[in-house]
Amino acid sequence: MAVVITAGVFGGKYADEYFGFSFPVLTVILSLLSVVVAIYIVIKDLLK
Repeated sequence: MAVVITAGVFGGKYADEYFGFSFPVLTVILSLLSVVVAIYIVIKDLLK
């Protein structure tokens, strides 16, 4: 779970720097998306 969220945050930070956004748009989007994916993975594992 932490790996997925960390990858989303650092991926977003890298993408924001790469595209030169002044506001961290991609960091916010990828962070939220990675949290949703992490929760999905946890729920999927708990239902097994």
